[in-house]
Amino acid sequence: MQLTAQAPTKAARPAGRRDTDGMAVASFVLGLVGLLVMNVFLGPVAIVLAGLALWRGTERRGRALLGLGLGVADLVVLGALVAADGTFSWSITG
Repeated sequence: MQLTAQAPTKAARPAGRRDTDGMAVASFVLGLVGLLVMNVFLGPVAIVLAGLALWRGTERRGRALLGLGLGVADLVVLGALVAADGTFSWSITG
């Protein structure tokens, strides 16, 4: 009987943990994009994804917190634009 040496394998992270890291990154990206376009939709989505990622214990806690902050900033920008213009739509050209 011949014994062969096997290279040690990395312990795979559970799929749930990878999902929470993905949610943290997605909340950051959606919050960032939401500052420019579709903030009425992307802001709340970023907040929900960041909250879920934090609640499930993501390893990318900083990214989730940034996504949460950017999602809130999306809604603040939306509120300021609605107050200034009186409408949900806005354009760069004025």
